[in-house]
Amino acid sequence: MKRLFPILLMMLAIASCTGKGRKAENAPEPEPEPLPLEGFYTSHYKADTTQVRNGDSFTGLFNRLGLSAQDAYTLANLCGETFDVRRLIAGNRVIAYYTPDTLRTLQYVVYTQNRIRSTVFQCTDSLAIWNVDKPVTHERKYADVTITSSLWNDMKAAGASPALIMNLDDIYQWSINFFSLQKGDRFRFIYDQTVCEGEVIGIDSVFYSVFNGGGKEMAAVRYHKPGEKRAGYWGKDGESLKKMFLKAPLKYSRISSRFSYHRRHPVTGKVKAHTAVDYAAPTGTPIQAIGDGVITKIGWDGSGGGNRIRIKHAQGYESCYMHLSRFAKGLKTGSRVSQGDVIGYVGATGTATGPHLDFRIWLNGKPLDPLSLNSPATEPLEKQYMEEFGALRETYQNLMDSLARDYVPANIQVDTTEEFSIAFPENEN
Repeated sequence: MKRLFPILLMMLAIASCTGKGRKAENAPEPEPEPLPLEGFYTSHYKADTTQVRNGDSFTGLFNRLGLSAQDAYTLANLCGETFDVRRLIAGNRVIAYYTPDTLRTLQYVVYTQNRIRSTVFQCTDSLAIWNVDKPVTHERKYADVTITSSLWNDMKAAGASPALIMNLDDIYQWSINFFSLQKGDRFRFIYDQTVCEGEVIGIDSVFYSVFNGGGKEMAAVRYHKPGEKRAGYWGKDGESLKKMFLKAPLKYSRISSRFSYHRRHPVTGKVKAHTAVDYAAPTGTPIQAIGDGVITKIGWDGSGGGNRIRIKHAQGYESCYMHLSRFAKGLKTGSRVSQGDVIGYVGATGTATGPHLDFRIWLNGKPLDPLSLNSPATEPLEKQYMEEFGALRETYQNLMDSLARDYVPANIQVDTTEEFSIAFPENEN
């Protein structure tokens, strides 16, 4: 019996090992670790995050990260059309991945181009480069915004991206002065937006918009006329929203002084006519020509206007822009400018208490209030396009009515203490 006991123990051990082997053979294979978007297993390396510095060259950056000068030069030559080595942007994020050992050998570099695209540089023996894009979605949206404090705040309160302000300004720049919006004015619009990782990163297009204000309703229909390179916006009856003059010569500012024949000058204290509108804006804000024309005066205005440009337009109109910090390059007396051309930049030259634009308009020598100017219209949509246009407008209106029935504003709480204007806060633009 004593001899049999060791034999039994041996048999049990063999059976146990055999059972474990069979169990291992029948066990499911573990799931492989999913490959990250970057194209390599980032968790296998030690990551250091830095930024592109002012003055960094491509090879200089990679030398600093630990790549040899020869390999950095070779990698730069491999970039080709995949990445423009001259387009490194100071401040953009760079993540360098190193071996986790004490040698810390550089393996990969990921450069963030923008909120969607990054470029991956493989820095091992087999140098390589490729771009990766985060997945994006395009969403059809509807928004209903009523002005209560400022267009910026009210846009956010309605759950819409304030980036829409730029689109609306492009659409209505000839017909609505965004500096004189009133409480109760209302915008409704259908648009597409691009979303990445839950964040709105851009507005694709506004297809249909309706503005109610000052006792009138103004629709804007996006319509791509056959043969044209770009789509335009037209009123509900096919009238062009594009006019002879822009409603304002600069964007995202505020009115600091209005047209008046009895205004006390803030510097001299004298009461005199101020046949202009003053737009307060930071020094360097671009100023646009409100319409096509020819420059008749450019230079210093000795009566207090500082750097000044005066433009002659068709049909007896003239416009004037004063207190500029500087002029756009290449302009001189006799230069022709087109509507929307940047002609100069806001400043405080001449008699001025701070940076602003003094903007004036005359018709046949008589001063006009720029905020009340009724700009001549351009040609309406041609008759041969009206049937297609009318069907498109009706489709958009029906869609707006449908979306409006289910629309629930976000009611996001925002700060409403800022001055009534459409200025972008500096940290959000």
